Amino acid sequence: MPNYDALRDYLKKQTLVEFVLTFEQIEEIIDDGLPRAAQRASWWDTARAPEERMPQREACIEAGFVATRLGEDSVRFRRADARRPRFK
Repeated sequence: MPNYDALRDYLKKQTLVEFVLTFEQIEEIIDDGLPRAAQRASWWDTARAPEERMPQREACIEAGFVATRLGEDSVRFRRADARRPRFK
């Protein structure tokens, strides 16, 4: 099972409010392959089932980010305290 401490540390260093990483980039950061479950949006969703502790979600939360899977092979990371843009 991959260790997501490196992902947490990577996220903590980021200055952008929002950015996208591919699965390949995440695998490089954690120096391990992601499990097949990473293909499911719910696996990344930090707001879903907070009582269900999962290391990849904990890494995001500890770093202050909300993660959302995009498409087939990428994840959007957004600062949890960032204000949502308002559309007119």
